[in-house]
Amino acid sequence: MTKTVSKKSFMMTRRGALGLLATTALPFTPLRALAQGEPIKIGILHSLSGTMAISETTLKDTMLMLIEQQNAKGGVLGRPLEAVVVDPASDWPLFAEKARELISVEGCDVMFGCWTSVSRKSVLPVIEELNGLLFYPVQYEGEESSKNVFYTGAAPNQQAIPATDYFLEELGVEKFALLGTDYVYPRTTNNILESYLQSKGIAADDIFVNYTPFGHSDWSSIVADVVALGADGQKVGVISTINGDANIGFYRELAAAGISADDIPVVAFSVGEEELSGLDTSNLEGHLAAWNYFQSADAEINEEFVAAWKAFAGENRVTNDPMEAHYIGFNMWVQAVEQAGTTEVDAVRDAMYGQTVPNLTGGTAEMLPNHHLTKPVLIGEIRDDGQFDIISQTEEVPGDAWTDYLPESAVLTSDWPGLGCGMYNTETSTCVQIESNY
Repeated sequence: MTKTVSKKSFMMTRRGALGLLATTALPFTPLRALAQGEPIKIGILHSLSGTMAISETTLKDTMLMLIEQQNAKGGVLGRPLEAVVVDPASDWPLFAEKARELISVEGCDVMFGCWTSVSRKSVLPVIEELNGLLFYPVQYEGEESSKNVFYTGAAPNQQAIPATDYFLEELGVEKFALLGTDYVYPRTTNNILESYLQSKGIAADDIFVNYTPFGHSDWSSIVADVVALGADGQKVGVISTINGDANIGFYRELAAAGISADDIPVVAFSVGEEELSGLDTSNLEGHLAAWNYFQSADAEINEEFVAAWKAFAGENRVTNDPMEAHYIGFNMWVQAVEQAGTTEVDAVRDAMYGQTVPNLTGGTAEMLPNHHLTKPVLIGEIRDDGQFDIISQTEEVPGDAWTDYLPESAVLTSDWPGLGCGMYNTETSTCVQIESNY
């Protein structure tokens, strides 16, 4: 059941539901008979246009698939789920307006959405004012823990720090180019990484930091600066927090400059299978990405998920890390609602702590008191078919809302069920109010 601005999206999800039902060999049951009563409304807050549509449209489709799967099982609490789809159009203030609309006008019980941190921080004061609930599925900079958000993507200690360690320990990188899109996630992440690299003995002069606007397309001078960083013969590596369609121009310029992964390896934090599906990857083999899931993960549950996705969305569609985060978050929310016996936000939040769901790499995700998950850390190497060879994988790592590598954050902890606080100062024994900094 879907309420959406696009008639085409509704028709697509109905076709997807029929394909999914066929592939999972469920007994035929008319969808209208699967659940009864007033629908439970789920807001889907992802950009379907603008610079972030390249990444976010797939997450909208993922949620539609998960909702239809759940409806085929009988809904939640015996009630059908209804997706309410809006398009904040890669416009950060519009995210806040659409979030208010989903809660106050549409009456949504929960929202799944956002990609960039600036969009999440735009939404944050709205959902805290209205006591809404957001599941945020993308890796981010940390330095935040709101009682109204469950962060199902990676914190820096589950992506950025391990990827940097891989460069230092496995590839012998001696100089670092930190390239990012100009907004809060890249700036905060790179601030953490600069501090971390210097603690590892990398000189400040050997760290090149550059930010570009969303949709940036002319990368020639920046790539030339990265090449120049290694003019003394020392090994250079790029850590990329470039977001959206700007990645297309960046990787094309690398290829045009004849730079291979052997010359200057790139590890990306926002490039996955979906972004690579729009690129000629023949010249990108060997470059890396750090995530907590890849489509190529060797696990039976992942094979089932990929098959269901292709039946729903089309054989050529790929899966990626934020899709897994939505899969985990959605299933945890369903379990919490069933446990609480209600969709009321405070009761669902209390039921979320300690929820476990199988992840798609063969392990188990657990929701922690700081509203973050346990997640494995994977390093993947780009193949010429746009998929990744997984070359490194850890056990599940607990997400840390507050980094140990910034002095002002090292003294902070988050414990909502225990302390009722997401920003507790362990030195002063006080709970500090989080301030938006986007």
